Amino acid sequence: MKIFKFVQNILLGISLLILAFVPLWYAFVSDDIFKLQNTLYQISFICVTLVILIRPIADIFIHQKWLRKLVFLRKGFGVLSASIVVAFVIGNIIMPDSQYITSMFTKAYWSFENYVIFAHIGDITGFILLITSNNLSIVLFKKNWKRIQKLAYVYFYAGGFYEALALHNTFALVAISTVSLIIIIDIVFKEIRNQKKVL
Repeated sequence: MKIFKFVQNILLGISLLILAFVPLWYAFVSDDIFKLQNTLYQISFICVTLVILIRPIADIFIHQKWLRKLVFLRKGFGVLSASIVVAFVIGNIIMPDSQYITSMFTKAYWSFENYVIFAHIGDITGFILLITSNNLSIVLFKKNWKRIQKLAYVYFYAGGFYEALALHNTFALVAISTVSLIIIIDIVFKEIRNQKKVL
């Protein structure tokens, strides 16, 4: 378990660095950031894909205990994914002459044109997930905390649809299909197990 805690701490440390430096770089030194931005968004989407996949896979292969241990890393991957998205949102907000906040109250911000609505839903759910991924939020929200964390599905699908439809990202399409299939298999397996318990 020590190795998982070590990996988790690394993921959380990288997340803090991203939140500290990427917004400033994006806002004030953004001339050559396009490649970095694309790379970070890819990493973000891979991380949230892992977050969504790990638990149902562990539930399907219930006897593989090493998979259950991977569930511990969901927090680290989730925080890293959301930190990347939130870092660029912060960069947009602090950019000189930024009108990002006011644009949120326009029709264009929520438009289906170029599928931008999916990107913005991802931004908002990513922010909510990031600020509630801590022990204080667990205490404050109690039973509702798990409900809030289920926004991870909205976050995943919103980001996936944007990547697949707007950016023509094949990986996103494969990830959406794979995750959806695994979730359905998990639901079926759980139903079968529950039926066996009843009998």
